[in-house]
Amino acid sequence: MGRAAAILGARELRHLQSLRLTVVVITIILTRVAKSIQSEIQQTKPFNTLEEEALVSLQRTADRFHWRMSEMLKAHGLSPTQYNALRILRGAKDEGRACSEIAERMINRDPDITRLIDRLERRGLVVRSREGRDRRVITTRITPAGLELLGSLDGPIEDFNRKLLGPLGEPRLRTLIQLLDAAREQAE
Repeated sequence: MGRAAAILGARELRHLQSLRLTVVVITIILTRVAKSIQSEIQQTKPFNTLEEEALVSLQRTADRFHWRMSEMLKAHGLSPTQYNALRILRGAKDEGRACSEIAERMINRDPDITRLIDRLERRGLVVRSREGRDRRVITTRITPAGLELLGSLDGPIEDFNRKLLGPLGEPRLRTLIQLLDAAREQAE
C-alpha cells in the first residue's frame, strides 16, 4: 500500500481499500452460500480423492443445468438435443449437414440422430434431400419455421445463460472455461 499511497490521494486510497473489503466480503458470502457437493448429495464420508469430488460436482452441475434447460425448452416443444441440432443446422445455412456431421457436432451424444431428425422433420422444422452428386448422401436443412422457432428462443436462452452463470462474473467465467477446456482435453 505504500507505493499506492504515494501515487493515489487519500480519497482514492480509501476508495481502493473499500473495494478490497467489498471483494473479500463477497468472496466470503459466496463460499458460505454455495453448498458443497458432499452436503448436497448427503454423503457422510469424504471423497476418496479431490479428483473424485471434482468429477461428481461437475456431473451434478451439468445435470442440474441440463434439467433447467429441458424445462425451459419444453414450453416450446423441444428437447435440448433437438435445440442443439437446430442450432447446428442454422449455422450450416443453405449448405445443410449430413446426419453424421450433425452427430459429430452435437454437445451431447445421441445414438439415434436419424430418429431425432425424423421428429424435427415431422414438425416441419427441417427438411431432408438426396444430393445430386452422391445419391447416398442425405442432407438435412433447417426450414423457415425452424429458423423462426430458434429466433424466438435466442433472447430467452441468452437470459437463461446469464441468469445461471452471470453472477460468477467475467474473470471467473473465463477461468471456468479454461479449466473445462483443459479437463475435456484430458478426456479425449
